[in-house]
Amino acid sequence: MFDLRPVGYVIGLLVAMLGVAMVVPMLADLFYGNSHWTVFAESAIITIVIGGVISLSCSNSVGEGLTIQQTFLLTTGVWLALPIFGALPFVIGETDARFVDAFFEAMSGLTTTGSTVFSGLEDLPRGLLLWRGILQWLGGIGIIVVAMVFLPELRVGGMQIFRTEGFDTFGKILPRATQIASQIAVIYVTLTLACTLTYIALSMTPFDAIVHAMTTVSTGGFSNYDGSFGTFSGNAEYAGTFFMIAAALPFVRYVQLINGNPLALHRDPQVRGFLMTIAVLVGVVFVSLQLVFTHHPEQMLREALFNISSIISGTGYASADYMLWGAFPIAIFFFTGLIGGCAGSTSCSIKIFRFQLLFASIGAQLRKTRSPHGVFTPRYAGRRVGDEVLNSVMTFFMLFIVSMGLLAVALAMTGLDFMTSVSGAATALGNIGPGLGDTIGPSGNFSTLNDTAKWLLAAGMLIGRLELMAVYVIFTVQFWRA
Repeated sequence: MFDLRPVGYVIGLLVAMLGVAMVVPMLADLFYGNSHWTVFAESAIITIVIGGVISLSCSNSVGEGLTIQQTFLLTTGVWLALPIFGALPFVIGETDARFVDAFFEAMSGLTTTGSTVFSGLEDLPRGLLLWRGILQWLGGIGIIVVAMVFLPELRVGGMQIFRTEGFDTFGKILPRATQIASQIAVIYVTLTLACTLTYIALSMTPFDAIVHAMTTVSTGGFSNYDGSFGTFSGNAEYAGTFFMIAAALPFVRYVQLINGNPLALHRDPQVRGFLMTIAVLVGVVFVSLQLVFTHHPEQMLREALFNISSIISGTGYASADYMLWGAFPIAIFFFTGLIGGCAGSTSCSIKIFRFQLLFASIGAQLRKTRSPHGVFTPRYAGRRVGDEVLNSVMTFFMLFIVSMGLLAVALAMTGLDFMTSVSGAATALGNIGPGLGDTIGPSGNFSTLNDTAKWLLAAGMLIGRLELMAVYVIFTVQFWRA
């Protein structure tokens, strides 16, 4: 029988810290003279007390360390517990949301998905708008830690290929892990501040700049406006593109960069492949738009660049309703969302390195077919890729496709149309944000979906954000027998 006290201790501690974070939007409402601050005061007290009680009741387990099973439970439990408490300000506040909607919004925020059930965002209290941004900002740095610490150790979906390049919470190199984690936090905060100042310089109000900077660097995509980033056209789109791409690059490379390795980013095949993919996709969409529309070429290039970068990084901003661009660009956007950014970043979806490993494996198999007696081993970043990594990557691809299909079927059984079901499943598992169609597309939101569909999509967000197998393994008999 597992000892759940270490898991409960960490979860309780993080819940209490989430309660402390609620003080920030409370102060924002006080600053703007909004009586809504009492909602955050009440939510903070509830969250801190419950989190503190849980943590204190399990504190006698501190120092015992975590087993692999406990780490799996902790990784999933944190992303399940935090949205429950993160939903409180939406339930108690002026939105008067039902718990299913509040939980959906909080889950979408913490997993940096960016799908929303709220409309009339401009009329919401400033504290709630800031809270949505804080949820995504915390989720963004949280997933970096999970991606760099836990997932490689747990050998999830090929992530072990980065095990020697990140840091490890198990064993003798814990001081190095702590040092790198602190440097990543500094880089994350620095990017956020730089993005904020850039947005202010481009005529955003300080409040809009702060919230949009948090949701840009976290590749979350929550906006303060129903029109999303379309409210800020022009140079703001170029700035947003730059910071979305920067946040979708592996943060461990930034650590190497500031520690004296100026070529860290350039030498990473992930980075080169990611940037090349964006360039190709933007070029294809730009040409297709030029053949159909008569808009100014600069506008077409800017909108193609921004929206492709937004979707591939999983940010989910929309500066234009690309559902009006025609069938071909829509298909491009659908498959772009399934690519994702780099491992060890705030981005989401399948991740570019898995596609690179897939193509390397296919290339090796083709060469072996041509020369049956030859020995051909896939290579990544100059290193041989073992069968264990390749098998886990192939398993991840298959599991992702099957999961998306099953989720789409389940959504269709709730009464949703084909496009909404398929794109909804993809956007949830890929943590992308908007789907396709009139209902959940870039000009819509998820408010009109039935409750069952919202619960299914919230589950999909959690499963996708934790790389599928980190969640699925908990439901196996062997896991509980170990």
